[in-house]
Amino acid sequence: MASAMILLPTMDAIAKYMASFEGMSPGQVTFYRFFFQLVCMLPMLATMAGRSAFSAKRPWMNLLRGALHGAASLLFFAAVKYMPLADVFAIYFVEPFMLTALSALFLGDKVGWRRWLAIVIGFVGAMIVIQPSFEIFGLKALLPVACAFLFALYLFMNRAVGEADSPMTMQVMAGVGGTLFMSVTLLAGASAGIADFEPSLPASALGLVLLLILGSISGYAHMLVVRAFRLAPLSLLAPFQYFEIISATVLGYAIFGDFPNLSKWIGIAIIVSSGLFIIWRERVQSRLEKTA
Repeated sequence: MASAMILLPTMDAIAKYMASFEGMSPGQVTFYRFFFQLVCMLPMLATMAGRSAFSAKRPWMNLLRGALHGAASLLFFAAVKYMPLADVFAIYFVEPFMLTALSALFLGDKVGWRRWLAIVIGFVGAMIVIQPSFEIFGLKALLPVACAFLFALYLFMNRAVGEADSPMTMQVMAGVGGTLFMSVTLLAGASAGIADFEPSLPASALGLVLLLILGSISGYAHMLVVRAFRLAPLSLLAPFQYFEIISATVLGYAIFGDFPNLSKWIGIAIIVSSGLFIIWRERVQSRLEKTA
């Protein structure tokens, strides 16, 4: 899990590099992210799972999951084009709060007043990070919030669908759904003349190599996450997701010269503390329910 969380921001750094230095639109980068994920993972899928990886019991539900993941990735890549990596990740980490709220409202999960308070405090931390970014970037500063909501819906569907299909099949179908969604979105956006959907091929050999790496990381790092969740419970693994902020800060500073100021670090600390408190309370609640 720690390895995956350190690797995944590399994917977002590549997306920012492609937009900043290769002139590629976020929509096109997102399409290549899912397309090359499928290309890079097909050999392993064929070897390990064979045809069963492409046989889903709930194909439409899994394709919808892929479309949601595609839309969330598009918003994230658009955000990193305009904003520092660490800022985007900090704001994006309101996603666990949204997922907890959705689970309480629609799946009947018990969420006490302490966790609701932590959710509110976490959103306050996000506002501390968003406020200076909003003054600089305008409405684009809200892109990570929209991304977090769509990804929370994606994870919510994972819980709602349950274990009807294997993780391998779900990964394949999500890749197909994301690729199809981005194909339609890219064409629609380009037809409307929106610059962030402009279709293009890699401008250099380096760009092509980076896109292949992007697809490989997106596929195999998520497989590490799947493997981790098979070996350990959610309550143990969830705190490791905050490693992404560390990795994103290092990459943002090393490649783009971006580093959060003091107020943003305060906001990040509030978000992470609130998230860790929610995870701790969920673990305590789970133990109480087992002993009851």
